[in-house]
Amino acid sequence: MELRETILEGTIRVFNQKGLKFTMDDVAKTLGMSKKTIYTVFDDKESMFYDMVDYMFDRIKESEQSIVADESLSTLEKIRRILGVMPESYRDVDFHQLYQLKEKYPAVYKQVERRLETGWEETIALLEQGMEEGCIRQVHIPIVKMMFEALLEQFFQRDVLVQNKISYLDALNEAVDIIMDGISVYDK
Repeated sequence: MELRETILEGTIRVFNQKGLKFTMDDVAKTLGMSKKTIYTVFDDKESMFYDMVDYMFDRIKESEQSIVADESLSTLEKIRRILGVMPESYRDVDFHQLYQLKEKYPAVYKQVERRLETGWEETIALLEQGMEEGCIRQVHIPIVKMMFEALLEQFFQRDVLVQNKISYLDALNEAVDIIMDGISVYDK
């Protein structure tokens, strides 16, 4: 793994433990390297956060690609998995912490929002394919996209998950189930 990726992985671990309050010393200690080495890659904490956001979203997109390429999955299974995709290494990340970026690092939070709103091409293609195959009903894709973006943003902004002791991953999986299956009980 190149130095930048090593530092970003360490930053994610420390961010998950300490939130925004971590220091460059914390990252250096976690990685067993000097702060000077970190500063050869990142000018400051804000640039590190900015790259961390892109790095995390890029890993999510890589996971999406592997789902799309998996020929053993039906279109419906691909849609379900792509909506709930979470790389294994991020399963314990406290995504609620990302919202705290909004106040202290607004440019970084704007990047979070930008990444949530873009990169939907694979999902849209799968939704269109599912409607064509008849495995999902005809829906307005912009509404599905808007609902899911709003859902994820609410997960970041509100402490409902924390108050109810629900992990981000469990909440994401339940939200995908509700979007895919609704809340009605049907006879099987």
